[in-house]
Amino acid sequence: MPEKTQVLRIKRQESAKSEPYYEEFEVPYLPHHNVVSMLMEIRRNPVNRQGKRVAPVVFNANCLEEVCGACTMVINGRVRQACSQLANGLGGPATVEPMTKFPVVRDLWVDRAKMFDDLKKARAWIPIDGTYDLGPGPRVAPDVQEFAYLFSRCMTCGCCLEACPQFNSHSKFMGASVIGQVYLMSQHPTGKMNLAERLDAMMAEGGVADCGNAQNCVEVCPKDIPLTTAIAAVGRQTTIKWLRDLFMK
Repeated sequence: MPEKTQVLRIKRQESAKSEPYYEEFEVPYLPHHNVVSMLMEIRRNPVNRQGKRVAPVVFNANCLEEVCGACTMVINGRVRQACSQLANGLGGPATVEPMTKFPVVRDLWVDRAKMFDDLKKARAWIPIDGTYDLGPGPRVAPDVQEFAYLFSRCMTCGCCLEACPQFNSHSKFMGASVIGQVYLMSQHPTGKMNLAERLDAMMAEGGVADCGNAQNCVEVCPKDIPLTTAIAAVGRQTTIKWLRDLFMK
């Protein structure tokens, strides 16, 4: 009896400037195989369905636990983590493509640097002077901790940006992931001291005003982060700051 197999139709691209093309591979089917393990099987034996030996498929992966965000791909038309997409949920031949909102480096590997650059622009961190002991940190109410934790789960995977119609190569919109982190850092008592700097970034070009409220971000977020709540909250904060700045001139 022939071994059951899974067909992967992979969108490939040899370099950032070369033309993309699709190539099919056939790997042994195991119900609990994930897409990353199937790509690793192809890398081990890079022979396509025509029996031709080709260059191994290039992709990015790290933790294999849906924590690092590195293996984000478009699988059967939906952006998701390749490490958590199992073979038994793929159906027949599965199409695996790189994200479309980031520059392709090669095959399924994309350059997500814009996300990290935008986090820097928004100053999405809490600056702490480590030159001396600051003592115990400020107390945070349990309900605030619990809600903030939802946003701390963001792994900068890019799913929300891939699904966002406002985020593209022609726009400077930072996207929901950055806005969510701005909201998170402002929930911490120490982080609130730098709230004005973050809001200045959110009021600049590419900030929260560029959000079109499509709400695709919450639909595709693998961590179920309430990103629209953060967008609404940061939007209110920027409006209050704009009015305050206006009357203080």
